[in-house]
Amino acid sequence: MSASLSDRPTPPAGRSPLDAIVWPAAVGLASGVLVLLVALPIAGLLLTSSPGALLRALGDPMVGPALAVTASTTTVSLALIVACGTPLAWLLARSRTRAARVVETLVHLPVVLPPAVAGVALLLAFGRRGLLGPPLASLGVGLPFSRAAVVLAQAFVAAPFYVQAAIAAFRRLDPDLVLVARTLGASRPRVFFTVAVPISWPALGAGAALSWARALGEFGATLLFAGNLTGRTQTLPLAIYTALESDLRAAQSLSIVMVAVAFAVLVAVRAGSRP
Repeated sequence: MSASLSDRPTPPAGRSPLDAIVWPAAVGLASGVLVLLVALPIAGLLLTSSPGALLRALGDPMVGPALAVTASTTTVSLALIVACGTPLAWLLARSRTRAARVVETLVHLPVVLPPAVAGVALLLAFGRRGLLGPPLASLGVGLPFSRAAVVLAQAFVAAPFYVQAAIAAFRRLDPDLVLVARTLGASRPRVFFTVAVPISWPALGAGAALSWARALGEFGATLLFAGNLTGRTQTLPLAIYTALESDLRAAQSLSIVMVAVAFAVLVAVRAGSRP
C-alpha cells in the first residue's frame, strides 16, 4: 500500500538565513579569492608593459637559442615518453598484481618530488660518481651538463602525466574487444596497435599534450643536472631565470610566451576530451 500524504516528509516552510545569505556569500568569497589568486599574476604579466616593449625584448640574444633548445629537447623527450610509456601503461592497465601496483606508484613518484630532489637523483644515477657514471664514462659518454641531460630531466618529470592518462584510457577499454580480436586470430602486438591504441587515442593525445607542457616548464631538475649553458642546455624557463638578473622585460616576454603555450595546450586538451 502506498504511503499516505500525512506520512510523507514535508519541505521546510522557508529558507534559513544561513541557506539564503551566509552560505552563498561564503562560497562566493572563497571562490573569488582563489580565482583572483590565479588571475592577478597572469594579469600582471600581460598588463604591466606595452606590446612594443615586449616584442623588442623577444629580440634578446638569449631568446633564440633558448627557443631552439626547448623545441628540440621537448620533442625528443616526448617521443621517448610516448614510445616507452605506451607499452608500459598497457602492461600496468592489464595487470592486477602487487608488482604492477608498485611499478605504477614508482612511475608516478616524480609528480610529488621537489625539483631539487629530482635533480640530485638524476645526478646520483647518471653523474660521474653515480650508479651508471663509471660504465657510461668507460664508453666515452658524459650525460651531465649536456643536451641529453635536459632530455632525461624533462622525461623524468613529465612521464607520469602521460603514463597516468594512458593507464586510465586502457582500463576503460572494453575487454570484450580485446577478447574478440584475440579469438579472431589477432596477435598481441596487432591487438595493441590496431585495437587498443586507436580506440584510446583521444586520451593518449591529451596525456601527451600535458606531458609536453610539463616538459616545457621543467626548471629545477634541469638546472641541477644539465646546467644553464646558453645555446646548449638553457631552456626557456632557465632563460627566464637568467633574464631576471639583467632584463625584466625579456623575462616577462618569455613568460608570456610560455603562458600562451600552456593556455593553448589546456584548451586543446579540453576540446579533445569532449564527447
